[in-house]
Amino acid sequence: MKNYLRPQIRSVLDALGDVPDDFEIELEEPDRPEHGDLATNTALRLASVLGDNPRSIAERLAERLREQVDPSRIRSVEVAGPGFINFRFAQDYLFDGLADLLAEGDTFGQTDVGAGQSALVEYVSANPTGPLNVGHGRNAVLGDTIANLLDWTGYDVTREYYYNDAGRQMRVLAQSVRTRYEALAGGVPTTTRTLDDGTTVEVPETFPEDGYLGQYIIDIAEELYEERGDALLSTDDLTPFREAAEEALFADIEQTLRRLSVEMDGYANEQALHDDGTVEAVLDGLTDAGLTYEADGALWLKTTEFGKDDDTVLVKQSGEPTYRTPDIAYHTTKFERGYDLMIDVFGADHHAAYPDVLNALGALGYDKDKVDVVLYQFVTLVRGGEPVKMSTRRANYVTLDDLIDQVGADVTRFFFLMRSPDTHLNFDLELAEEESEKNPVFYLQYAHARICSILDKAEEVGFSHDADADLSLLIHEDEIALIKELLRFPQALQNAADNRAPHFVPNYLRDVATAFSQFYDNCRIIGEEDALASARMRLALAAKTVLKNGLTVLGISAPRQM
Repeated sequence: MKNYLRPQIRSVLDALGDVPDDFEIELEEPDRPEHGDLATNTALRLASVLGDNPRSIAERLAERLREQVDPSRIRSVEVAGPGFINFRFAQDYLFDGLADLLAEGDTFGQTDVGAGQSALVEYVSANPTGPLNVGHGRNAVLGDTIANLLDWTGYDVTREYYYNDAGRQMRVLAQSVRTRYEALAGGVPTTTRTLDDGTTVEVPETFPEDGYLGQYIIDIAEELYEERGDALLSTDDLTPFREAAEEALFADIEQTLRRLSVEMDGYANEQALHDDGTVEAVLDGLTDAGLTYEADGALWLKTTEFGKDDDTVLVKQSGEPTYRTPDIAYHTTKFERGYDLMIDVFGADHHAAYPDVLNALGALGYDKDKVDVVLYQFVTLVRGGEPVKMSTRRANYVTLDDLIDQVGADVTRFFFLMRSPDTHLNFDLELAEEESEKNPVFYLQYAHARICSILDKAEEVGFSHDADADLSLLIHEDEIALIKELLRFPQALQNAADNRAPHFVPNYLRDVATAFSQFYDNCRIIGEEDALASARMRLALAAKTVLKNGLTVLGISAPRQM
């Protein structure tokens, strides 16, 4: 309906004259149903432009709109308060929309807003140095759901995972595996290291000071020793240890992601950017742009020219680039592949770094406005309001697998999506383990299962929800309220996609489940005469469809029974 009303309002404004062409028409759903179905503050915002009282402007606009809008869509146009214009939908519009919803079924909610445009969503992007942790889990679920939303709104979406396989972390990983491998051959003295939580672990004396201490390192070393025996003891080359670790850890990462129904279309890695000259080309381009200089044996980027207090190192004294440099190079490959929209999902610790990357891209001639960065805050596991630590054998932190084992994949995904990405997430384990309507994901899944049960029972006693049902019989206030809620679904998805805000969808689906419960409490199916019962079954089916489609976008199952 917003897409219908905006051009109607625009044509009236054009007739008034003196309204700027770039004036954006805002339409919002009023907080209170008695204020209508949609409202605009256009008159209030134009008062200074037109030099008139906003209430007077609203009256003029409303009068013309009443003559212009289609009465089969808009029942009334009313002026309220200091100058708001409220619109009420016609019942025919609601019934036609409900019929369209039922006809579209599993595709209801899909739009073509992004049709003809391609989008690349980069997410997870954890270096293969250990199992995924709960922070990586929030990244994975946010990125995957944003990709789903773009998919549902018409974009051609590519999901990509980028990782650093050329830097110091991978070198330390290889050294960690190597020392464990050497220990398996015997004769290597050991010592103890104290972890952050106060526990101690025994390691070879040659173990790197900042090496990786998880059990998974020992497992990789044992598997490598079984394959190669003592053959690698005589080499100083870390390559076989790095490759063995990378292969094993990526297999583990991919398996964990599959548990959350996260699957990538492609992978990109830093080493390839060095091998094909992309990193060197970026450094040359920034130098040609006059944005680099050498000092203290390092190569610096003039980030002070972009408003920062200090310049930033691109290449260290050792000749090794900082992580910003390959990140810039990687993003140039996104542009060269022709994507119209590029979304990066990063942890909040990237807040200082990503502007450097975007500014460097702009200096290289790329349209940095095509890159949208979603920063998310981190996750704290809590029980009874207090932070908790879950013991794990595989690493010295809580792994994502640990969390999935404890609460399940659906709950894990949903809880990561309940809050805005820019809000710190307290993951309430007690609530997550609750198998009742107190648990918000169970509330939605139960609503879907309940509708399935209602429809099954109605069919058992002879009612049907066929396409011939007379939807115009649905005139009870709770029926109308539910229809309106269901027809909001495409716009709810579009809002979530536009704002990179997956949390909008769980909030909307809860409103649907609540509206259905209100409807079913006051509008029985079994016991009514056939025509009305059939129409109500169609409405119940529509609610089931929206819940299922919404849960599908979230990557969560919609069970038929619970």
